[in-house]
Amino acid sequence: MSYHLLTGATGLLGTYLLRDGLSAGRRIAVVVRPSAMESARQRVESLLSRWEQELGRALPRPPVLLGNLAEPDLGLDRASLQWVRDHCVSVLHNAASLSFVANEKTGEPHRSNVEGTRNLLELCRETGIRRFHHVSTAYVCGLRSDRVMEDDLDVGQAFGNDYEETKLAAEKLVRGADFLDPPTIYRPSIIIGDSATGFTTTFHHFYTPLKIVQEFLNEFQAEKIDGTPLIAAMGLTGHERKNLVPVDWVSRVITYLYDRPEHHGRTYHLTPARRVTISECRAVLERALEEYAKQGRGKNEAFPEFEQIQEIFATQMGAYQSYWRDDPEFDRSNVLRAAPHLASCHPDFDMLLRTSRYALETNFGWPRPKPRTPDFDVAEQIENLVPITFSGNGAGNVKVGLQVNGAGGGEWTLTIDGRRPVAARPGIAPDRGDLLYLNSRTFQECVEGRLTPRRAMSAGLLSGETGALSGEQLLDVFSTIAGQLASTTPLCSTPNGTLP
Repeated sequence: MSYHLLTGATGLLGTYLLRDGLSAGRRIAVVVRPSAMESARQRVESLLSRWEQELGRALPRPPVLLGNLAEPDLGLDRASLQWVRDHCVSVLHNAASLSFVANEKTGEPHRSNVEGTRNLLELCRETGIRRFHHVSTAYVCGLRSDRVMEDDLDVGQAFGNDYEETKLAAEKLVRGADFLDPPTIYRPSIIIGDSATGFTTTFHHFYTPLKIVQEFLNEFQAEKIDGTPLIAAMGLTGHERKNLVPVDWVSRVITYLYDRPEHHGRTYHLTPARRVTISECRAVLERALEEYAKQGRGKNEAFPEFEQIQEIFATQMGAYQSYWRDDPEFDRSNVLRAAPHLASCHPDFDMLLRTSRYALETNFGWPRPKPRTPDFDVAEQIENLVPITFSGNGAGNVKVGLQVNGAGGGEWTLTIDGRRPVAARPGIAPDRGDLLYLNSRTFQECVEGRLTPRRAMSAGLLSGETGALSGEQLLDVFSTIAGQLASTTPLCSTPNGTLP
């Protein structure tokens, strides 16, 4: 069972790439940093729990490698590096800093976009990974105004911001890595929220003017919103065009191309079939903000002088001045040839309105959602029996893969001595002989004695692939695990007494 290493899994596009990749049956491992509130594994658990709630089905839990793209070897310890060497055959590099302006204190965006890519490439060299998929940006073209071809890269163009320049440098590093197979480059344009729901976790760029005016509406009453003077304050006419694409469409195209080797080794512009004008964006923002204003949040009747609003608006939008310029047209020939059934992307008024409403309804993601903690954590249960480590699986000549989908689940390779596990390693090892599949609810019910493993297998809730063991022996292994845990695990129920 080979794994595909994903970076940037907790960002907006990354959460979709993780969801779509897992849904397509791909085995994925992720490199994630902890946050102030959650461990790396908890961060992944929270975002997958949200997808499960929306999809109505359990998803696999990928092995989580605790790391940092900005550090050599991504900050991975020796055992984790060996795990990557043993399990991973390809990389999907999606992590990036979206900062437009260089920060001397943090070193961003150069630190993540250039040095992070360099570190990841070096890891690929060390571990023998040759297949590299890189999420770049269409705006490596800089300030060009002519038609941009998919094979164009450095043609001496000027840049509108540091983000564009560092992404060009990163793409050049990827293309220059002679130890890789020809890399596959994905160049999305401006990513906005989900086409159907408006969902997003990132509220920059397209959302910035919406946020600025919302802050006024939280203080002052207004019935009519006219965005024309605000556009004029930025030196725009309204005829400028932008290449906006919904995040779910970008992920769907990348997932399709990633899983089809015949389309690898090319560059793909993930851009819309039609550009949206600034005037169209203005009309959307006016509608969304007028709906928001009718909720009567503002307490003050006296609205500020519009000249004052224009000045504040222009100042706060200054960092994004280059973002609102007239976009060039991007050639889409490779996408049209490789995925003609997915190539049509037409952001319209209704789609943009959904994304704007979502931002306003969720107060631009603040306060942040509380971390989601599973009621029953299978990894903790396994560690009650044996330590889970990225190092080798220890003594014993039978290896059994265990895949537990759903909340608190995971993937492990258990080394079995007799019928008992003596070691556990994250991920399903390529050389494992047998495999058990179930979800976390079934695992919990078996441990708590509400369901026997044999009944679970008869009901199709527990299934297996046999190798060194017979089906009966494989069932005995799981029965032994459940029995061992039963003596140490208290009954775990939700407040109403039912299983989660």
